[in-house]
Amino acid sequence: MASPFRWFAERRERGRRRRGNPDGTMSLKEHLYELRYRLGLAMLVIAVGAIFGFIWFQVRLGPIPSLGDILTGPYCQPDLDKYRAKITSDGSCALLQTEPFEIFLVQLQVGTAAGAVLLSPLWLYQIWAFITPGLYTKERNFARVFVGAGALLFVAGAVLAYLVVPEGLKVLLGFGGENWTTALTGSKYINFVITMLFIFGVSFLLPLVVVMLNRAGVVSYERLAKWRRGLLMGLFVFAAIATPGTDPISMVVLAIALSLLFEMAIQLARIHDKRKAKLRAAEGWDALDDNEAAPFDYTPSDADGDMPGEKAVAAEPEKRVNYDDAT
Repeated sequence: MASPFRWFAERRERGRRRRGNPDGTMSLKEHLYELRYRLGLAMLVIAVGAIFGFIWFQVRLGPIPSLGDILTGPYCQPDLDKYRAKITSDGSCALLQTEPFEIFLVQLQVGTAAGAVLLSPLWLYQIWAFITPGLYTKERNFARVFVGAGALLFVAGAVLAYLVVPEGLKVLLGFGGENWTTALTGSKYINFVITMLFIFGVSFLLPLVVVMLNRAGVVSYERLAKWRRGLLMGLFVFAAIATPGTDPISMVVLAIALSLLFEMAIQLARIHDKRKAKLRAAEGWDALDDNEAAPFDYTPSDADGDMPGEKAVAAEPEKRVNYDDAT
């Protein structure tokens, strides 16, 4: 097994050879080494984030409450005191642990997820550094914009879910009235909250997919405007199926939020298609006849990158030696 010093030396040598290539190309073996290096750094960052999240689950960070307090906040609101069972001696809010090491596994899972989210710019950069050499400048700019917008939309959806969870719990826990009392287990409650955050966050990315498809020319504004009623109906059905709880509050809130975001996506598609139509009209593409050639510059150029119109110097063909049958 190679020592770490030798591995870093080989890594530095491969980077030097890559920078020395005029076109920056790499062999298949070098690509695999690069992929292994990037994935190793990404896994290391996620491991560090998991350790940080595991500690943060029970420790406050100055004015920032602990991760456990943040997750149990919706369940421990004063409005839900009449529904919760008094399972502690002082009557404080607490969750049940029904299996050995249940809270340890919950803390490990939640800490890993929280650390991966907080340090996502670092490990996502490793993936970006591996992919970006094969992209053009325009593609890189589009990727930065869409990734940034996607991150903001996911965070907005998760925050909205966190605000909706208490209202949904009021409805869910209030069905039995005073004849029932509630004592939720830690794993099931945490899974419910994490699922709500994830579903709301991912759902907020759907309008961004519509914008990307419109930019790629797959879906036009005319089709989106024609499908508006069907899309709104589909969003309400999706919200009813996707939300983990059966309360109508979370379903309606998710459906309304998605409807507003989809309407914004449709208007962005309208602006993009209108700008694209003006550009085509200015360039004269729509005025061309079907039998008329496109106004491209058809002047040939050689493979060495000479300017159009320059005469390429033909390479002298290699002379072939003819041998007679005796030879």
